[in-house]
Amino acid sequence: MFSLRRSHRNEAWEGMVVDKKRGMTDGSSMYFYLKVRVSDGSTKRVRVHRDLWKTLEDGDTVVKAAGAEPVKK
Repeated sequence: MFSLRRSHRNEAWEGMVVDKKRGMTDGSSMYFYLKVRVSDGSTKRVRVHRDLWKTLEDGDTVVKAAGAEPVKK
């Protein structure tokens, strides 16, 4: 199971992109989501900015440092 949320600011993780989705969950704004398998084997679903979402493909590595937004490695 995975959790659906925006990454917490103080959280740090590294993982591989498993899936990409986008949707209009509130009916007025487009949101971009990544499903990421982190190093401990669990899966996270996180919301990211469109620019990052467009540059990623399945299998790419994403790193989230504490206090920063996720970035492509």
